Amino acid sequence: MKGMRPEILFPLFADAATLPGVGPKTTPLFEKLGIRKVGDAVLLGPTGVVDRRVRDSVQGVMEGTMLCVKASVVSHHAPRRPNAPYRITVNDGTLDFILVFFRPAPEWLNKILPVGETRYLCGKIEHYDGIAQMPHPEVFDPSKEDPPDGFAPVYPATAGLGQKVIAKAVKAAVALTPDLPEWQDAAWLTKRGWPSWNEAVAALHAPEGAGALSADDPGRERLAYDELLSHQLALALIRAKRKRTKGRVSVGDGRRRRRVLDSLPFDLTGAQERAIATIAKDMETPERMLRLLQGDVGAGKTLVAFMAMLIAVEAGGQAALMAPTEILARQHHAGLGALAEAAGVRLAILTGKDKAGARRETQAALAAGEIDIVVGTHALFQKSVEFADLRMAVVDEQHRFGVDQRNELADKGRGADILVMSATPIPRTLAMASYGDMDVSVLDEKPPGRQPIETRMVSLSRYDDVVESLKRAIAGGARAYWICPLVEESDALDVAAAEDRARALRHAFGENAVVMAHGRQAPGEKDASMEAFRTGAASVLVATTVVEVGVDVPEATIMVIEHAERFGLAQLHQLRGRVGRGSARSSCVLLYQGPLGETARERLGVLRETEDGFRIAEEDLRLRGAGDLLGVKQAGLPRMRLADLEVHGELMAVARDDARLILTRDEDLATERGQALRVLLYLMERDDSVRYLKSA
Repeated sequence: MKGMRPEILFPLFADAATLPGVGPKTTPLFEKLGIRKVGDAVLLGPTGVVDRRVRDSVQGVMEGTMLCVKASVVSHHAPRRPNAPYRITVNDGTLDFILVFFRPAPEWLNKILPVGETRYLCGKIEHYDGIAQMPHPEVFDPSKEDPPDGFAPVYPATAGLGQKVIAKAVKAAVALTPDLPEWQDAAWLTKRGWPSWNEAVAALHAPEGAGALSADDPGRERLAYDELLSHQLALALIRAKRKRTKGRVSVGDGRRRRRVLDSLPFDLTGAQERAIATIAKDMETPERMLRLLQGDVGAGKTLVAFMAMLIAVEAGGQAALMAPTEILARQHHAGLGALAEAAGVRLAILTGKDKAGARRETQAALAAGEIDIVVGTHALFQKSVEFADLRMAVVDEQHRFGVDQRNELADKGRGADILVMSATPIPRTLAMASYGDMDVSVLDEKPPGRQPIETRMVSLSRYDDVVESLKRAIAGGARAYWICPLVEESDALDVAAAEDRARALRHAFGENAVVMAHGRQAPGEKDASMEAFRTGAASVLVATTVVEVGVDVPEATIMVIEHAERFGLAQLHQLRGRVGRGSARSSCVLLYQGPLGETARERLGVLRETEDGFRIAEEDLRLRGAGDLLGVKQAGLPRMRLADLEVHGELMAVARDDARLILTRDEDLATERGQALRVLLYLMERDDSVRYLKSA
């Protein structure tokens, strides 16, 4: 079993093309459902249940009822007009009713429903002119197949692939499923009332009514926990491997950090002090640090990260801070300038947009150890960039980078510590799912002096009133952001919307009062707009959603977000956090297109009620789901077939603790249960994590 998939799993890793109904034409359709191998079909969770118990008659059945009935074919009625439905009269022994087909092949209908023959028909009952009819029923020929019976699962569908074809393939896949060893603790299974894995799979595809679809159905819940445990166990193995990877002991004397603290016009929050102390302790150990620093808008993450970088400098090394965009990198560089001066450290910036000569000069200084801290973009981990002694790598907006990119930067040093920052508060369940290989520090306090932000919902029908109100505020010296809506996943359309809005606002406020920032501008043009807004030369910054609106302008006190109903709660909270940074009262206007649906109104209402980013993130998870919240391609977010991160949060926490306990007792998964857990890891395609075992 070492280093390779165990033989017992071979049937589940066979190509899906070995299943009935999966051929050259249907393979791409099955792939759309995520079915590429037999095991994918085994774990395809039904999304519905159909009552296939055969009734005596359709007589008296209510509109919209799904049912199955045995009936004989009486007559066919081909349409006389193009696009008219094809009708077939059938009789269930009590009543005539009509089967309705739109645009069928008549020869096909005559073949599957010949006059005088008896068939089982399953479908939804509708009534037209008092006559019962069943559009596009499923047809069962009792001479060739078993009649419908009991309850049948309804699988996720895709155009061109019918339920019967999917069900036939899944049934064959389940029949091929081997009897796998039990990897769950026996006492835990008894406590939860869960069946074995094989029993749970069988029950998944043989639901006894709609209740089997419930997230807390014992079989479904057990399969969900298997997914969560495999994910947490994989993360725990990665974490254990990292702990075995030799790092650097970095101990600072505190002199530079004291200079920075003495220069600040405020005290650190308790959360900041705790985070800095924890990071310092991590850096003192010989293991490599990998820590997530997450906090709400304005919680002071950058200052904590800078203090961490100073520890590396005090210890005789260098530090790097990588940001996802040039705008954000330059903002960090400008913001850290005064702190670097106070600390007496040499600060530089490196981006892909730097002129060749300046870039070569910076790279030479880095390699010679003449730069203590460098801020930059992806340019930092290019092959041509070398450090004299990189001890600390800080990655801002972690979700915008892949794990490989993060490691490429850290690998520029010998066992460099890694600190990643997330500006978006992440619900606890998602943090465990996406960042389970990291230690976590949370900044849950705001620095003193941050002003509360008044948040209002205003209909777009009152656009003129908003502009007039903004006019008065700007006449009084205010500055405002105006964020344009995400029309769709298209930079071009977003830019067009923003340009239209900028033209309208220039007409209202004057040509020079309004500037724009969007992702398609030349860097110089974008920087000029940002600078004009920062200095007050312009009063309104119109921006699209594709640009990082990370300009720190304490004088900006108004945030207008157009079509707020199209944004996620976390994104709205991030945008709102761009104001309220100074001493003046600030406001956020959520311009929405009415009428609002119930969910949209609830989401925007949450934003009005609270500025607590963690509560907002939990609500966003509840209302939108994990995929939308972090993005379906979010690095580290597991692909779950049956586990639901919104409803199985409690199980995620248990799985994390279980994974840690398992490795504490059996670090190499060598016991009988350990060997079974290896099977689970391979089953869930966590092959890479198995390789981290010493004996793999």
